[in-house]
Amino acid sequence: MPQAENSRTAEPVLERGEGLRASPTDDTSGVDVAAPPEATADRRSGTRRELSADRAFAPLDTEAGEIAGSGWSTWPILTLSMTLSTLAALLLTGTWPGPAAAVALVAALLAVALADLQRKRNRKGRSADAINVSLALPLVPLFLFGLGIGGWVAHGSLGWDAAGAFLSVTAIISAVYLRKQPGLSLAGPWFLWLGAVLADVWSGGILGLAGAGLVAGLAAREQIRVQKHEDSLRAAQMRAQNRARDILSEYEDTGQGWFWETDRRSQLTYVSDAVARVLGTEAEALMGRPLVALFDLSDASEASERTLMFHLSTRSAFKELPVRAATAGGDRWWSISGRPIYDGFNNFIGFRGSGTDLTERKRSQEEVSRLANFDSLTGLANRFKITKVLEKILTSQQEANRACAIFLLDLDRFKHVNDTMGHPAGDALLKQVAQRLERAVGKLGQVGRLGGDEFKVVIPGRQTKQLLGELALEIIHSLSQPYALEGQRVIIGASIGIAMAPQDGDNSDDLVRNADLALYAAKDGGRGRHHFYAEDLHAEAEARAQLEEDLRDAITKGDLQLFYQPVISIATEKIEGFEALLRWQHPVKGWIPPDRFIATAEDTGMITQLGEWALRTACADLAEMPENVRVAVNVSPLQFSSPQLPVVVAQAIAQAGIRPDQLELEITESVFLSDDKGTDAMFKALKRVGVRLALDDFGTGYSSLGYLKKAPFDKIKIDQSFVRGATQPGSRNGAIIASITSLAKALGMETTAEGVETLDELDLVRRHGCSHVQGYIYERPLDKAATHARLASGLAAVARGPRSARAPRQTMLRKVILDHQGKLYDGTIRNISTSGALIEGLWNVPVGTVFKLQISQDFFVGCTTRWTLDDRMGVEFSNPLQRDEGGQILAVQGPPPRKAPAPRLAAAAAQSPARPPMASPAVSAAASPAVSQATSPVQPQAASPARPAPRAAAR
Repeated sequence: MPQAENSRTAEPVLERGEGLRASPTDDTSGVDVAAPPEATADRRSGTRRELSADRAFAPLDTEAGEIAGSGWSTWPILTLSMTLSTLAALLLTGTWPGPAAAVALVAALLAVALADLQRKRNRKGRSADAINVSLALPLVPLFLFGLGIGGWVAHGSLGWDAAGAFLSVTAIISAVYLRKQPGLSLAGPWFLWLGAVLADVWSGGILGLAGAGLVAGLAAREQIRVQKHEDSLRAAQMRAQNRARDILSEYEDTGQGWFWETDRRSQLTYVSDAVARVLGTEAEALMGRPLVALFDLSDASEASERTLMFHLSTRSAFKELPVRAATAGGDRWWSISGRPIYDGFNNFIGFRGSGTDLTERKRSQEEVSRLANFDSLTGLANRFKITKVLEKILTSQQEANRACAIFLLDLDRFKHVNDTMGHPAGDALLKQVAQRLERAVGKLGQVGRLGGDEFKVVIPGRQTKQLLGELALEIIHSLSQPYALEGQRVIIGASIGIAMAPQDGDNSDDLVRNADLALYAAKDGGRGRHHFYAEDLHAEAEARAQLEEDLRDAITKGDLQLFYQPVISIATEKIEGFEALLRWQHPVKGWIPPDRFIATAEDTGMITQLGEWALRTACADLAEMPENVRVAVNVSPLQFSSPQLPVVVAQAIAQAGIRPDQLELEITESVFLSDDKGTDAMFKALKRVGVRLALDDFGTGYSSLGYLKKAPFDKIKIDQSFVRGATQPGSRNGAIIASITSLAKALGMETTAEGVETLDELDLVRRHGCSHVQGYIYERPLDKAATHARLASGLAAVARGPRSARAPRQTMLRKVILDHQGKLYDGTIRNISTSGALIEGLWNVPVGTVFKLQISQDFFVGCTTRWTLDDRMGVEFSNPLQRDEGGQILAVQGPPPRKAPAPRLAAAAAQSPARPPMASPAVSAAASPAVSQATSPVQPQAASPARPAPRAAAR
């Protein structure tokens, strides 16, 4: 078939040591322009040796196809045939032909030479007329040669047998030369014989020539029709190939994809210009270089690059392999595909393939990976990523590598910032917190954000408690420094729970749960501190959860009560008002300390509901009191930030039917942390209602005195921490009280000293100018019935109490062991100070009895009984106990002692009073390690100040 013939004529030529090279008539670039993606499979099966027609075909050159096909690549054999025929005729006849025949023969040879000159001339300017003249030129020398041979025969010296042989050979040779032109291939021999017949005319020859002409014409007509059909197929194929070439060229120009080809040594024989432009060079400069030179192979860990080398060495097809381009600036990624190619003899001749730009897709994948593993706000590892980091450490194949520690962090007072300044400010704060946290941790571990204001730090390796404690202190200190948000100064804090693997858990769930328990313990201990996990925290967590559930039930059932503590005017020594204090008597556990359930209410958000109930109840009770008496109600920061607070206050006053100035709202300094316009607006709204405002716990907050310039307070309450110990030698509390009262007088405000319990303290606050007093020196908190009874007896108040204060006591419920002459007794400390304690559990103990008291597992101290009443006794320590920087007693910070092994005995046996002994060396030796351990930075209890008393009437 003609098409198959075209395929064969365009078949590429393989040279040893080189890649695929097109035939002389093939002007393609050597790129597999029509190979579909699935063609990348190995071609060693099926028809792998045959090149497809659309890839093998090369368009025919017009000169080579039309002019060269007409015989004008010079006719050396035809010229030689004519010359040899003439010489053979001379030898046969021995005579020269006649003049006319000789002229014709010479003219035939000259016509061939002239035709070659015409070919070269037409090659420069190939007009249609020139091509038509060129097509007719081959007939002229044939006609003249036939005319010369026929004239020689007519001359009589040459016979027709020899002449016929000469003419037949020449006709055959001309037909071969003119085979690509159907008309000329028949017309050439016919004109040859026409010249011979015309030179020696005879009737048979003319008739034969006429018949041959008729047959040749019919054959030429059929051949011309076939040739036209083939020409149309060739033109269509050429258009398709040109279209494919143009499309691929435009595709390369867009930069979306490119093509390449190598020889059997994997050296480039073709590469698109787009690749060269990316690499900053020319495509020609890349020819002969290895294919892998296009890529950056410096990172041997890239599996894709190792795979590329593998495929090239094993001569196997590959598809969409990601590789990094060998560019100077910036990462650029390509996806390449290729397949081996073979010649018709099953010889490997190289690779051919394509590539696409993978940079944007790679960046998108990296962005998706970043979003999946990192927090979008802070840039820290997110919950998923940090959990994977922890699990990788805990599941390490080497047991020695499974040791680690985790910090769980919770920001203190962050919710207040969010509520008062808005979420954008909260987001900005979290970004600053993340930066500080990363700087503090440094290279010690991985920092992650779990969500909200919760963070996790994973520290690999076995670390000492001292190092972890120091790191926790550094983190707390860094996060507690002031922040600048929207031109305002904001201060928050942080609490940290620490758990260590493997001692606190060998899997991520246990470790995180235990760190969470430690975090709760840190927050319960006063916030702004850290706490290591201990086994007894599980019981505390269960108790905390039970307390929360019971508190919800108590709110629902109305089991909460308000007690009222009188506020006395120092000038008149009369009751001017009361402070409403919240109390809860549990049906099973009895009275629950306010600091416990108030803290739970603040953590769970129930404080808002409790606060509103306390406000409405206090207003209703106030309506039953004399009109000249006021009641103060504590307002939590969460209540203060609610826009509904003025409405709730106004409704409570209206429903109770009292004057607005009879109600006093006590507000702590923490509401000024944000120092924004919302705080000022709330103060103005409350003053429009007409209530009085008191600044509670003055001096214990975190803000400056600047807010006193604009906050419309009517009273400043001096916190009891300044009153306690003010009368002791060397105390500076008296100076602080004096400065506060002077400041209040200058601003036109009243002052109330809280927690006054002794006559010495009463004299001190009176001497320094306090206008009001609140404390046990006058009255304890009273329930509603007792309050009405007290008011019925009159408003006059009389101070009753000790002259001087004993050491500050810390209320608690702690199991201890008392050792009396080798016999062990279980007891319970109800309160403790540095000099003594109140212990219950032993009946009728004689005064003067000496014990060795075990307060914690590692702390012992000698003590002497000073008074007894039923199962209670007061003991005095032989050596004063130590306090930490926060004022907490160090001896009670360790775990309580285990229960005495001997059965509990009643101490009814009479003991002769004995003089309190000095602490024996054994006692001192036992006490020293405990004190040393408690003051060590490793101990979280000694790391931070004690938690302040919760608000909302916790006293």
